[in-house]
Amino acid sequence: MTDPAFVRRVKRRVSARIHEFFAVCPPGLRQVCAKELTGLNARVHDIQVVPGGVTFLGKLPEACLANLWLRAPSRILMRLARFRATRFAALEKKLSDIDWELFLPAGTDPIIQVTTRTSRLYHSDAIADRCGPIVRAALGTAQRKTGTADPPRVPQTIMIRAENDRFDISLDMSGTPLFKRGIKKQVGTAPLRENLAFAILNAAGFTDRDVLMDPMCGSGTFAIEGAMIQAGIPPGFYRRFACEAWPGFRPAAFAHARSQAAQQFSAASSIFASDVDPDALAILVDNLSSHAFLSPVHPFQLDFFDLLPNRFTNQKGIVVLNPPYGRRLENNMDTPAFYREITRKLAADFSGWRAGLIFPGKQFRHLNHLTLRPFPFFHGGLNLAAGIGTIQTRKIAPGTVKSGGNS
Repeated sequence: MTDPAFVRRVKRRVSARIHEFFAVCPPGLRQVCAKELTGLNARVHDIQVVPGGVTFLGKLPEACLANLWLRAPSRILMRLARFRATRFAALEKKLSDIDWELFLPAGTDPIIQVTTRTSRLYHSDAIADRCGPIVRAALGTAQRKTGTADPPRVPQTIMIRAENDRFDISLDMSGTPLFKRGIKKQVGTAPLRENLAFAILNAAGFTDRDVLMDPMCGSGTFAIEGAMIQAGIPPGFYRRFACEAWPGFRPAAFAHARSQAAQQFSAASSIFASDVDPDALAILVDNLSSHAFLSPVHPFQLDFFDLLPNRFTNQKGIVVLNPPYGRRLENNMDTPAFYREITRKLAADFSGWRAGLIFPGKQFRHLNHLTLRPFPFFHGGLNLAAGIGTIQTRKIAPGTVKSGGNS
């Protein structure tokens, strides 16, 4: 049974206080995340775009809801402390001053991730070795391990960042990265992350009324994300978060928010997802099978270059493509020739549609024959760009490429 005095301490020191949070975002998604936060809740305030993500202030319940609702970030951190330390004795003293038991569940043996830059205390393993015993002692982890009760199963992570002798101590609220929506059972080769798919759809002006066509669908990231957006389903609805195990988490309020969201679910518009690869299509079909809201997604096997959109819909919508490039191309095809054929096909058969076409970033201008505007982002260790805009009928010199593989 929980000690009432401890519950009051958690409420007074954690739940009722304003804290700083940090939404970690890939390059290119920080402004998108800031816009999401602005529309999330009036009690989230002081939203600032900074290197690496977006900071904001609010109470813990609002930050928990941010994990549920935000599509752009990779994870959300809760700042516990910020201080200066140039010696290990000072670091240990500052870490001991944190009331760890108010933030993390008893018995936790947390993962400790350390990054350092231009600090006198620069050895990440040594910093983690100092932090670990302090936290475990505060949480009673050693006693819990030898007792009768099992330790918590939810992994918890403490993130320590040192730069110029200044330390930021944070807790990872999200656990599994937020771009993992909890829907896909399988993924294909080099899958696009869901938060990047959202950002590209958002940049293309995707709404709940738009027809969506993904003719190089792979395991269906664009199609599934589009269906979630149109159905009004929070990106975190089908998954759990590390903060749900925290003493300050309010399960009843969070469950109520999820229930209210579920009452607003609606049907998605038509979403067409195709791929030339039967194995990729089989993965998509399997991913679609578990959720009724994905029924508007129509999967079929077809080469993009054989696709005529007016055979499926009379409405002009949004077409999104994540083509293979570089070493992902088959049959010794070169990237410029392949993209020339893609843009020729789009200009010929998708005139009037809005596009979200992913390019190798450094080659964007060279490959962009449709004068689409760039939306730069970073993925899989590569600088990429999505071409965003309305496709206009143009004459583009044909190449010799017939078709290519899909992501």
